[in-house]
Amino acid sequence: MKEKIVDSLENPAKLEQLYRSNPSGFKAAFTNLYQEIYNHPSAQFWHERLSYVGSGYFPGLKKDWPILLVLVIISGLIAKIPNFFSIDPDVFFSRNVSFVVFPVLMVFFLWKQENRWRNYLAVILIVTISVLYINILPNNNSSDTFILASIHVPLVMWALLGFVFTGKNWNQAKKRLGFLRFNGDLLVMTTVLLIAGGIMSAITVNLFNLIEIKIDEIYFDYVAIWGLSAAPVVGTYLVFTNPSLVQNVSPVIARVFTPLVLLMLVIYLVALMLTGRSPYNDREFLLIFNILLIGVMALILFSIAESNVNSQNRGSILLLLSLSVVTIAVCGIALSAIVYRLFVFGMTPNRLAVTGSNLLMFTNLVLVAYRLVQSVRQPYKSIEVQNSIAAFLPSYAIWAALVCFLFPLLFQFQ
Repeated sequence: MKEKIVDSLENPAKLEQLYRSNPSGFKAAFTNLYQEIYNHPSAQFWHERLSYVGSGYFPGLKKDWPILLVLVIISGLIAKIPNFFSIDPDVFFSRNVSFVVFPVLMVFFLWKQENRWRNYLAVILIVTISVLYINILPNNNSSDTFILASIHVPLVMWALLGFVFTGKNWNQAKKRLGFLRFNGDLLVMTTVLLIAGGIMSAITVNLFNLIEIKIDEIYFDYVAIWGLSAAPVVGTYLVFTNPSLVQNVSPVIARVFTPLVLLMLVIYLVALMLTGRSPYNDREFLLIFNILLIGVMALILFSIAESNVNSQNRGSILLLLSLSVVTIAVCGIALSAIVYRLFVFGMTPNRLAVTGSNLLMFTNLVLVAYRLVQSVRQPYKSIEVQNSIAAFLPSYAIWAALVCFLFPLLFQFQ
């Protein structure tokens, strides 16, 4: 049914015929497909037609809320494990923060997309192994490999979530880009929910303080922590069932911040040259430099994924190209500094991990910039810009898995 819907987007009569032949099957297939085709006018029309219920609540909420509530409770219970078993929260969350949300979201997509569980036994096995593995690592905060594993295990879980999200079509570029769009929309929706929850919490706590009743600790233990763990789950449900809620917000945010970040980077590079600060000998400066690079890289990827490059004007594409070129310069400086430290000061887990990740980002940026140049010269090749991002995503996942699982053994838990 999904393939028939996609093939019939330019044929309203055919879409109507598909719907009348199997209304329930058409609605289920269209709901699962909408994230990929929401830019198409026919898709937007059918989304409004199928989701309109006239009473103001979200479609499917009555039948979905019991399962959604169960997922929220599971996520909250995982977050409360330190309280149940008297575990140091810092120790627990440094290892397990990714398991509070990502496995629950995987279950959500398996349920909502009606995927067969047996097709994802490998995913379930990897999640189980990851939980056991990260929790049996020696508790040594001075161990570089332990810190690296704790940082990279969320990336592994994120990659597995992407695999479940894309389903059997995981190797298709449009499905991978759909996952990136979902991440951008989820970030916006979760931020909105957290801001609203934070405002409500501040009002509630202060109202009780006015009558000299201190509920700060109780409120955090029994309300706030459940709300924090529930926000991504509820946000996922809202984005998945109502893509129109934020489908226009994420691209606007990307368009607004792209020129601002470009201006900031140019000024930063000029200031870097004027001040004489060097990432080659200053370890903390190099760390901040890389954090900046990761943020800008993420903005570029999401900007391209969220936008329809084929419909963008030449100025927008040139702006993205300029940001990519400047970011390549930043990445080149960071990469050369890391390689310099690697050869001068010797190999360590941190240096090797950062070298690999920076090399991946540098290669990806060069490829994206090359495709953007092609799209400026030959607009019909614009789709290759997005394809270059989609094709590179597994490389990040593989590197994250190597750092997480192989580095502690390779460097003997140093």
